[in-house]
Amino acid sequence: MTESSHAVFLSYASQDTEAAQKICEALRAGGIEVFLDRSELRGGDAWDQKIRHEIHDCALFIPIVSRHTQERLEGYFRHEWNLAIERTHHMAEQKPFLVPVVIDGTGDREAFVPDAFRTVQWTRLPEGETTPAFVERIKRLLSPGPGLSPRSAVSSAAPISGRAPASWRSKAVLLAVIAVVTSLLYVVADKFFISKRTTSATFAPPAHSIAVLPFVNLSGDPGQEYFSDGLTEEVLNSLAAIEGLQVAARTSSFSFKEHPDIVTVAHKLNVASVLEGSVRRSEHTIRVTAQLINAVTGFHLWSKTYDRDLGDVLKLQTEIATAVAEALKVTLLGEVAVKIELGGTRNPVAFDAYLRGLKLARIAQSITPMECREPIKAFSEAIGLDPNFALAFANRALITWDCVTNSPEWLQQPNEAKVRADAERAIELAPGLAEGYVALGWLEVGVFNLGAADQACGRALALAPGNDLALYRCSLLAVYLGHTDTAISGAQHGVALDPLNPLSHRALGDVLRYARRYDEAIAAYTASIGVDPEHSAETYALRGISYYLAGNLSLAQSSCEAKPDYFRSQLCQAVVYDKLGRHADAAAAVAKMKQTGGDAAAYQFAEIHAQWGERDAALDWLEKAMRLRDPGLIYLKTDPLLDPLRHEPRFQAVERELQFPN
Repeated sequence: MTESSHAVFLSYASQDTEAAQKICEALRAGGIEVFLDRSELRGGDAWDQKIRHEIHDCALFIPIVSRHTQERLEGYFRHEWNLAIERTHHMAEQKPFLVPVVIDGTGDREAFVPDAFRTVQWTRLPEGETTPAFVERIKRLLSPGPGLSPRSAVSSAAPISGRAPASWRSKAVLLAVIAVVTSLLYVVADKFFISKRTTSATFAPPAHSIAVLPFVNLSGDPGQEYFSDGLTEEVLNSLAAIEGLQVAARTSSFSFKEHPDIVTVAHKLNVASVLEGSVRRSEHTIRVTAQLINAVTGFHLWSKTYDRDLGDVLKLQTEIATAVAEALKVTLLGEVAVKIELGGTRNPVAFDAYLRGLKLARIAQSITPMECREPIKAFSEAIGLDPNFALAFANRALITWDCVTNSPEWLQQPNEAKVRADAERAIELAPGLAEGYVALGWLEVGVFNLGAADQACGRALALAPGNDLALYRCSLLAVYLGHTDTAISGAQHGVALDPLNPLSHRALGDVLRYARRYDEAIAAYTASIGVDPEHSAETYALRGISYYLAGNLSLAQSSCEAKPDYFRSQLCQAVVYDKLGRHADAAAAVAKMKQTGGDAAAYQFAEIHAQWGERDAALDWLEKAMRLRDPGLIYLKTDPLLDPLRHEPRFQAVERELQFPN
C-alpha cells in the first residue's frame, strides 16, 4: 500500500453515484484504500482544499466515464480531471496514474474527455459491476512486481498475467538498451520537431484576463434561468468595472453555456482564469457558489459560497468581484464598490424585472415591435419599482431606440423624446455610468447630432474602456466620422474581448472597409462568418463589397450570391454584375431592392448609381435621402462607394448640411 491520503481517488458525475459506490466497495473489499466523495457541497475553501490534497497524494486516479459525463459538459468532476492531468506533468512517463473506467456503452473515440485519458487502456465495468480481475489489476498497479513495468501495466490491452519472465536479467539489459536508443531519438525529435511545436502552441494569455461562464441554475425551475444568467452578466460587468482586469465579453462567455472544459474555454477566449459557479434562489434568499480556476494549471485560485437575502445582491456582486480581483492580485484602485454598484438597485423585485428585461432584450435580436414591447415592459416595471434605477433607464433607452430605427411602426410614434428622456435620466442618476452615454450617443447618431454623439461616445469609453457595447457602437461611429485610428483600435479591442461574437468581427470588418484596408476587412468578415455561418447574410454581402472594392470580381460575385435574397446582397450584386458587364442582371437586382425597400433605400441607390458612373442619378438619390433623413447618411463622409461623387458641389452641399465634426 502506498503512503498517501488514499491509494485510489474515484472521480465521477453525481448521476453515477451508485456505480461509483459499487466500484469503491469492490476495491475496499480487496484491501485497497479508496477516496469516494459523496458530499453534495460544491464550493467552499475547506472542501476544495480537501479534494486538491486527495488528488495530489493519491496513487491512482480513476475517472468514471459515462453518458452522464457526456451530457454534462460542465461539472466539478471535470475540474478533478484537470487536477489529475496537471499532476501527471510532474510524473515520469513510466509511472501509472490514470485508470479510466467506462460504465456503459460510451466509446473512447467520441467521449468528451481530456486527451491524456486516451493514452492509457480503458476498462469497462458495466453499471459499475467490478470484476476480480480489475481489483487484481489495481493491486498490481499499486505495487508493481518484477517483470511488470508500471506503464505496461496501464497501457497493455492484453489481460495481465501473473507469470514472471523466464530471464528477467537479460530482459532488463534489453530494456536498458531500448531506453538509451529511445532517449537519443527523443533528443533528435525534440531538437527538430517537438520543441518547435511546443513553442508555437504556447498558451500565454494576458495575466489579468478572465472569462465568466454562465452560472448554473440550481433553483429546480428552468424558468429561473433568466435570473442565473442575468446575475452572471452583472458579475461580469462588475469585474469589467475593475481597472486592470481584461474581461471576456458576455456573448463569447455565454457561448460556453455547455462548455466542454476549462482549458478549451481559456484557449478560445485567450484568458488566464475562468470564473464559474451556481445560483440557488428561494423566495427571499439566494445561495451563490463561485470558484475561480487558473486556466493554465487547472488549479483553484479561490472559491466561496454566499448565502444572502435577495435585497443584498448588489453588495454580493461587489464581494465576488473584489475577491476575484484580490485572488488575481489586481491592485484595486479607488472605491471599487462605488463603481460596481453604480446605477443598480437594492429592490429585489425591481432587480428581478430588470434581469427579465435583459433576457428578453437578447431574444429580440431580429427586433420586431412585438418582441421589443416585452423587454421595454420589463424595464418599465423595474423603473416603476425603483425610480432611481439608472441601469433600467439606460437599457430601456437602448432597446427602444433599436426598435425605432428598425421598424416603420415605431418610427411613427414619438419614441425619440422617450429615448432621450430615459438616456438623460440615466446620466442624471449615475453620471459615472457608461451605459447612459452609450444610449444617448446612439440616439444622437440616429438624429444626426453627430458632434453630440461623438462627445457621448468619448465619455462612455473614458468611463468604461472595456465595455463591449461601447466599443462596438463607438468604434463604428468613429470610422463614420473619419477617426480611423481610434476606430480600428476600438474595434480590435472589441474582438479581443469578444472573439466568439460574429458582430465584433463584423464591426472590425466595417471599420477596415471604411478605412480602405480591404484585404484586412475581408479577413475580418471571413472570421465573422466562421463564428456563425448560418446567420451571416449581411456579412457575406459586406465581404462581397470588400472584394469588389479590392478588384477581385470573381470572389465578390461568389460572396454576394451566398445569401442572394438579402437586401444588402442585392446591392452587392448590382455593383458587381454591372462591373462584369451583366447590366440586365444588375438592373434586376436594383428592381428587387425597389420592390422591397422603395424610397427607404434612397442612400443605397445613390451608392449604386455612383458605382455605375451615373453621377446625376446618384446625386438625385442622395438629395432624396437627405430629405427623408435616411439613416444611411451617417456613412457618407467615409463611404468608399460614394468616392466618385466627392468633388461634386451637390455632394459637398449634402455633406455640409450633415455637419460632420472634425
